[in-house]
Amino acid sequence: QLQASGGGLVQVGGSLRLSCTASRRTFSNNAMGWFRQPPGKEREFVAGISWNGGNIKYLDSVKGRFTISRDRAKDTTFLQMNNLKPEDAAVYYCAADRNPMVLSPRPAYWGQGTLVTVSS
Repeated sequence: QLQASGGGLVQVGGSLRLSCTASRRTFSNNAMGWFRQPPGKEREFVAGISWNGGNIKYLDSVKGRFTISRDRAKDTTFLQMNNLKPEDAAVYYCAADRNPMVLSPRPAYWGQGTLVTVSS
């Protein structure tokens, strides 16, 4: 139901844009966002956005570098990642929640992951 794409290999300081597109059902009225799981570590919240884009949250370490946005008409959520660092390397997962305003720590819906590799 959620399809993530846009991962890849990028050098330190580079940029990537992840996309998460809904299929078979709409998530335009749900909070959505991104989590990531670095190698050997637990999954962590990265960014979340409310149904109307009015409430946005970020992991402290990505503030000022990552931007989450959404296009409700296309039922797609984006994560623009700039100035990537080695510690950003992870499998990134998009997620949606039943709550329209806030992405909970354990969202109800998950997409498959997309791998981001940052080379130094």
